[in-house]
Amino acid sequence: MDNEVKKILKTKIIGRNIIFFDEIDSTQIQAKKFAENCVTNGTIVLTENQTGGLGTHGRKWYSEKNKNIAFTIILYPECELQKLKNLTKDIAKCVVEALNRICKIKTDIKEPNDIMLNGKKMGGILTQIITKGENIRYLLIGIGINVNSKSFPLDLEKIATSLKQQTKKEFCKEKIIAEFCNVFEEYCIRENII
Repeated sequence: MDNEVKKILKTKIIGRNIIFFDEIDSTQIQAKKFAENCVTNGTIVLTENQTGGLGTHGRKWYSEKNKNIAFTIILYPECELQKLKNLTKDIAKCVVEALNRICKIKTDIKEPNDIMLNGKKMGGILTQIITKGENIRYLLIGIGINVNSKSFPLDLEKIATSLKQQTKKEFCKEKIIAEFCNVFEEYCIRENII
């Protein structure tokens, strides 16, 4: 999976180093450990199966094995903290743009961090900024997108959906990840974040 993503990336920083796990508790938890040890800027922690994915407000993020996208980007921004105040909303716009480019599908944003399709949640963003005083130490950007799931647990089926559920088509996860990285890096360069 990681090699397939790298083949189609156009970035210079984001995704050039991918740490891939077949199965992991949470890409966000593992990315934090790597970030503390100063891995390469733009490193992605990527998995095919997340057993304890994190959502916002301490919620759990459900992801069906081998069907969906779960990854976390580690960044060491060179900007002021104030510059990141709208970051989660801007990341959501990057996700929407990438999905439109690759899947030719129009998704919506439920601010600040939910990606919606036909009124149901299809993706989410978990942004964590780790600081020391006013200085940014590192930034973790967790992305979860339901791509090829056919069904969801009973407690989620009324509120969650996937690209496949809505369109009856399979989509290439690697292309979506790579295109998001391309779009997001363009944004980061434009905004002088990296």
